[in-house]
Amino acid sequence: MRTNTRSLRRAALVGAAIGLVAPGIVVAGSATADEPLDCSTVAWMDTSKTPAERAAALLEVSSQYQTYRWLVEQPATQPTTTSFRGVEYPVQVECTPEITYTDGPDGVRTSGTTAWPAPLAIAATWDTDLAYDKGDAMGEESFLKGRNMILAPGVASGRTPLSGRTPEYLGEDSLLSGLMAAAGVNGIQADGTVLGELKHYVANEQETARTTSSSNIDERTLREVYELPFEIALQRSDPGSIMCSYNQINGTYACENAETLGALKDDLGLDAGFVVSDFGAVHTTAASLNAGMDQELNRPRYFTPALLDEALAAGEITQERIDEAAMRVISAYIAGGLFDNPKPVATTDSVSTEAHKALAYQAGLESSVLLKNDGILPLDTSGVGSIALIGPTASSTVTDGISASSVCSMSGFRGGSLTCEDLVSAETAMTARAAQDGISVAWNDGADLTAAADAAAAADVAVVFGYQRMGEFSDIPDLHLQGGGDALVEAVAAANPNTVVVLQTGSAVEMPWIDGVDAVLENWYGGEVQGPVIASLLFGDESPSGKLPMTFPVSLADTPTAGSVEQFPGVADASGILQVDYSEGLEVGYHWYEAQGIEPLFPFGYGLTYSTFRYSHLQVTPTSTDGDHAVRISFRLTNTGDVTATEVAQAYVELPAAADEPSKRLVGWERVTLRPHQHKNVTITLTRDDLRDLHLLQYYDTEDGAWTTANGVYTVTVGGSIDTTLTDTFRIHHASRHHHTAR
Repeated sequence: MRTNTRSLRRAALVGAAIGLVAPGIVVAGSATADEPLDCSTVAWMDTSKTPAERAAALLEVSSQYQTYRWLVEQPATQPTTTSFRGVEYPVQVECTPEITYTDGPDGVRTSGTTAWPAPLAIAATWDTDLAYDKGDAMGEESFLKGRNMILAPGVASGRTPLSGRTPEYLGEDSLLSGLMAAAGVNGIQADGTVLGELKHYVANEQETARTTSSSNIDERTLREVYELPFEIALQRSDPGSIMCSYNQINGTYACENAETLGALKDDLGLDAGFVVSDFGAVHTTAASLNAGMDQELNRPRYFTPALLDEALAAGEITQERIDEAAMRVISAYIAGGLFDNPKPVATTDSVSTEAHKALAYQAGLESSVLLKNDGILPLDTSGVGSIALIGPTASSTVTDGISASSVCSMSGFRGGSLTCEDLVSAETAMTARAAQDGISVAWNDGADLTAAADAAAAADVAVVFGYQRMGEFSDIPDLHLQGGGDALVEAVAAANPNTVVVLQTGSAVEMPWIDGVDAVLENWYGGEVQGPVIASLLFGDESPSGKLPMTFPVSLADTPTAGSVEQFPGVADASGILQVDYSEGLEVGYHWYEAQGIEPLFPFGYGLTYSTFRYSHLQVTPTSTDGDHAVRISFRLTNTGDVTATEVAQAYVELPAAADEPSKRLVGWERVTLRPHQHKNVTITLTRDDLRDLHLLQYYDTEDGAWTTANGVYTVTVGGSIDTTLTDTFRIHHASRHHHTAR
């Protein structure tokens, strides 16, 4: 077996690891059978030292093969196990922890945990405090379940609403998704016992041929659209790791792409964390390691000791790069508290507390988006005697394989184990809530359209449920409701003039029936509390406050990638790799609709409440700046209705023509709760740090390889969605360039 040494000390340690040191010689970091090592005495457990100092101390006493262990998940996290599907390692240096990774953008993937509303729903709250609290609760549940690294949160850019993992991500806007992801990471890591992880880096925008496709993107689009949410998250949080994705970027796999991984570490802000692959996303040894990937997920395949030895002997990799990768992994584990707070033996009990369930309920209330309301909501309890609930997802009773659990979370139908054990269906919750006012509730599964119409006609109000199931491994074929949902809505609406539609979807849907119904409530994948949330909102115990984190088009034909198969899902080349042409460039999400002049069904940021709001007195200060000082966007928000409600007030900025941007962009928001006829003077401040770190007023100049602020007039708009009319302007002069990137 070939070994590589940097010194006689390293040679001795390697020899000890593989049995070549004579009996009786004790290697540093180990102990005799009679004298177990006192972990309080070793340098890598000295909490007075920095994580980097502790990691360096551990590597100093590690053999080459003990160092190799850190480069693969299973050997790194199971220190006393020596064989991984036939790949052999020595036992790890003592006083290193056992670590367990768990998937979980939507929740901790094991029994006895809270089933939260989907990440897309969390984004619809526009509430970073709630995202933090949800992350904190997930971290607590994960730790008690014996898992101390969560592969979450995930971000993408919403290039197509057909993408199967849309509900797993945080919407189509870089600022919203980046800040919500940062809040989630900070929450997960709040207690210093569990690490979070951002994924999937980068341009991982479809499930179709996700392992055999190339996202072909120009430099400016890559930077402004697909890397930016990761950069924003990294500027506002410090995740333990980032996961590189399956796809290629411009012909090179993400986990061996020196351009994108180099930018991640050198420019976007991954200063201390490590890069881990997605499962099966590694294709090479030397290319992946040299590009900047630090750890192979799951078992050793390309980072085995034999392959690393071979690449090292051939001069394809360096010892310095091996040590750097190990240092990043160990330092992240230490900084995240994993060395100092060993995970407990996993409990078999439920760790979903009442506080967590209450938080899930609050998330459901804040995330549900009222898309239409012709006055039927909230339900008039004095004039309604009976309600018909129609559709399979309204009930926990299974109809043709579909029930409320089918829309609890995306993992529930894609092999995950977020089981929604404490799910309360809309049927259960609505029945209990209606009984308080003497109203009867009857459920019809909607399987037979005639029977469904009869049930609707027999009730004072019909509430029909439409669903859409999607998740990992495949994209959806269209934006229609599934299970014949469109026909069901039309049949119910024709039978009852008082029809409310509740949508339980993971993406946008077409609504050919929209003019024939009185109200539409988007509940997304609502988690275990979907029923109580729906009941509270329909009866008006709470007012909806969610805002769309993605555009809802009138039809699929209006979406950015609908132009050709070259754009989506791509065309295979001679090698079988789907070449996906990102020719829409910067025109992704709402930028597309703005640039093309296409009116969507519901715009980004849209959402109604049971009250109304007026925006007035907009003023931007200063009126002239150099682009490197704070900008304050001030306005008055007035509740002009008769109920207390929450508005998500949003601010957008259109850059000067010289920037050549496709549309205005979101630059800030504030959730404001007001009593009837109350007003508040709101100021959204774009701080100097925001302007520099988040590139709020900048565009990426490919000639200079830098983020650039254009001179000229900037137009500010504020309102309850991107579709706003209240405007003011300010001017930037003597703008400067920031944040150089070597590509």
